[in-house]
Amino acid sequence: MSILAWIVVGIIAGFLAKMVVPGEGPGGILGDMIIGIIGAILGGWIYNALGHTGATGVNLPSIIVAFIGAVILLLIIRAVTGRRAVV
Repeated sequence: MSILAWIVVGIIAGFLAKMVVPGEGPGGILGDMIIGIIGAILGGWIYNALGHTGATGVNLPSIIVAFIGAVILLLIIRAVTGRRAVV
């Protein structure tokens, strides 16, 4: 998949993941894009490990794979960098 396609799918996946996972994300829109792009890679890797094709272009199955990866990544980031109460 081309770099431009990864970026487009990543932007869409990052936006959708931010809509689903509650809380404040890191880095605003740019952070969502980065999470989406890394999520597309993560989702593609997970799907390939399970024997399926991962992200293959700008299409609905690739967006779904990238979305799942972005949600997983966003949940991990939120668990690690969760808000802590100031005492």
